[in-house]
Amino acid sequence: MRALNISLPFKTRIAMDNLLNYWPIILIAFIIFSGLVTVNQGTIGVVTMFGKFRRILRPGLNFKIPILEQIYKKVSIQNRSVELEFQAVTIDQANVYFKTMLLYSVLNQEEETIKNVAFKFISDKDLMQALVRTVEGSIRAFVATKKQSEILSLRKDIVDFVKDQIDHQLETWGYHLQDLQINDITFDKAIIDSMSRVVASNNLKAAAENEGQALLITKTRQAEAEGNSIKISANAEKEAAMLRGQGVALFRQEVAKGMSEAAEQMKQANLDTNVILFSMWTEAVKNFAEYGKGNVIFLDGSPTGMENTMKQIMGLMQAKDQQAKP
Repeated sequence: MRALNISLPFKTRIAMDNLLNYWPIILIAFIIFSGLVTVNQGTIGVVTMFGKFRRILRPGLNFKIPILEQIYKKVSIQNRSVELEFQAVTIDQANVYFKTMLLYSVLNQEEETIKNVAFKFISDKDLMQALVRTVEGSIRAFVATKKQSEILSLRKDIVDFVKDQIDHQLETWGYHLQDLQINDITFDKAIIDSMSRVVASNNLKAAAENEGQALLITKTRQAEAEGNSIKISANAEKEAAMLRGQGVALFRQEVAKGMSEAAEQMKQANLDTNVILFSMWTEAVKNFAEYGKGNVIFLDGSPTGMENTMKQIMGLMQAKDQQAKP
């Protein structure tokens, strides 16, 4: 040693002497700094001592016992997703192909949960395989009890069934199934073609039914319109006939009233009432000529004919006077 010290430069010998003098302090500082551990946000550190679980470390700066405590694993508590593609068979032996997205995460940040996550599986690969096979098995079990024609309308039922089946199992592993989305459901080409033909047939049937209903509605409305038109026409005709009858009755009343007044005035003036009858006859002929719809009026213009007409009118007047007397 003495020969070595002689060969070394003077300053180097001084530095080595200082290190030898302060080595306990340097060793203690190294041990202290080796016990400092940084845990990133979104992860939990799992600490073991002599191979046995000791405790967990939260995000931030932590301290572990140097040499004795070891960081076994850092567990991510962030959400994780995986896409699945698999096949299932329905009760009527139809192949159904699923494309799903699985979203899961650590159940919570409690020590017992983190312990399960860290030690239940050897690696994340083993966890993923178990999780995927569990989900696929649950969906296959559900589909095996349903018919092919029912599958498309049971997306929500499939998701609810899977969650009920595997939630408890995942909790024992320290995980929670947050969401299961069935992105696509397909069938064999022959089944798809058959479904397309059924849909086309149903569309044609629905179109025919709609056309028939539209035609029925149109015919019904036309019949209702015709019925209302006939009803309105009948009511109008009825009202017109009633008005015509009332007009004729009023005309007769006015004629009778006028003739009575004229006869009374002629009696008071000591005039022959036959003049009134002759006037009535001439007025009747005039009325026939003005308002009659025919082209020819047949009248007996001979003296005998006129005399007979006057007698008939006088007879009607006398009969009326007798009926009027009590």
